[in-house]
Amino acid sequence: MKQIALYGKGGIGKSTTSANLSAALSDCGIDVMQIGCDPKHDSTRMLMCGEWIPTVLDLVREHGDASITVSDAVFTGYGGIRCVEAGGPEPGIGCAGRGIIATFQLLQRLEALYGDVIVYDVLGDVVCGGFAMPMRDGYAQEIYLVTSGEFMSLYAANNICKAISRLSRRTRSVCSLAG
Repeated sequence: MKQIALYGKGGIGKSTTSANLSAALSDCGIDVMQIGCDPKHDSTRMLMCGEWIPTVLDLVREHGDASITVSDAVFTGYGGIRCVEAGGPEPGIGCAGRGIIATFQLLQRLEALYGDVIVYDVLGDVVCGGFAMPMRDGYAQEIYLVTSGEFMSLYAANNICKAISRLSRRTRSVCSLAG
């Protein structure tokens, strides 16, 4: 299974790029899952024909972790792409990065992380432990940066590169900057 993550500053076009990549891979007959790792939870909207899907964090808040099933959290979109949105905390309460960690733990418990390719769409303004989760612990092997010439976009890309460099020195890490 190939796992890739697209990182970049918010509003730069990561979700559009991720959705188009997932759709193109699916059109080639590849089994794809896309996981939105952004509190805005808009990563999979284009793949779901404009429909907002429930986020894992909303499901956990409403029903508790133990009662969530695969069909509650994973939705089928364009071309059979399995779509998941991590979501985020209520504004001013909690940590969005923690939501990504909780989502990964839930998907592992449900044995829902499978396919030919998993695409992680990750907000890169902040590369805290939670937002770095796709780079850690053997998730995404390839990291792609979506950027522009705008200063803050380049600043975010530089921080993401620093995180990749630091994490790639760990023995359990398999991530590298791929493009």
